[in-house]
Amino acid sequence: MSENSHENLRITAITPAQAAKILSAVYRRRITQQQIHQIAETGGLLRSDGTMNMLEYVAFLAQEQCNG
Repeated sequence: MSENSHENLRITAITPAQAAKILSAVYRRRITQQQIHQIAETGGLLRSDGTMNMLEYVAFLAQEQCNG
């Protein structure tokens, strides 16, 4: 991602593609847009514009981990 793209990121309205790039960089492993999209769709986190709230995404993952 370029420096300018960081200025446009909002954790409250991020696309699965953006989330995949960020999480792949942070965890230094391949995380695909499809993986993010599937989880977001399962959790009912995707909005009609194709974005999601990253905080809600992480909370959903934590809840799944605790219930799992």
